[in-house]
Amino acid sequence: MLDQLASFIETVIEKIGYLGVALLVGLENIIPVIPSEIVQPYAGFVAQKDGLSAVVVMVVVATIGSIIGALAMYWIAAEIGDDRLHQFIRRFGKWVHVRESDLNKAEEWFDRHATAAVFVGRCVPLIRSVISIPAGFRRMKLLPYTLYTALGSLLWNIALIGAGALLGENWERVGRYVGVFQWVVIALVVVAVARFVWTHVLKKP
Repeated sequence: MLDQLASFIETVIEKIGYLGVALLVGLENIIPVIPSEIVQPYAGFVAQKDGLSAVVVMVVVATIGSIIGALAMYWIAAEIGDDRLHQFIRRFGKWVHVRESDLNKAEEWFDRHATAAVFVGRCVPLIRSVISIPAGFRRMKLLPYTLYTALGSLLWNIALIGAGALLGENWERVGRYVGVFQWVVIALVVVAVARFVWTHVLKKP
């Protein structure tokens, strides 16, 4: 399935070029199954054939796509709204041992660290596609949200597209390194979940 997805991505980029990259990167922010570790490195490989200026344009186009996709996710979360999220937790939170007070604490943390969370989150696999959701729920101010989304996405795109351009025919190697980073993130998430379960479920009297 991954091979088929990779072939589809390569076909889109080859057929419609910059527009295809912007489209794929935008969708990757909404549909996380579209892997950026394939899209951006291959885009870099294609662009380097036309020189450094084409690589720069590819980075810019990918960043625009990232911003559009992130704004779409922000808008969806904002439309659902924080009130509905609290209603959901009050009604169903007990089934997963999440209390409204836990949600309040998480929201307070995000409000204090929103800009850093968005900026860093845009540079982290898995997290980069979902960081827009809490930003939308909390209706983070649109200007700083867009600015830090753009900066974080720009760094991510420079790294992946630049690596694909440098490696050329070996662009697929980028995915291996990103994959290792992704497993580290997954491990950290598992640890965080385990800590939450221990603190809020197993240790409860």
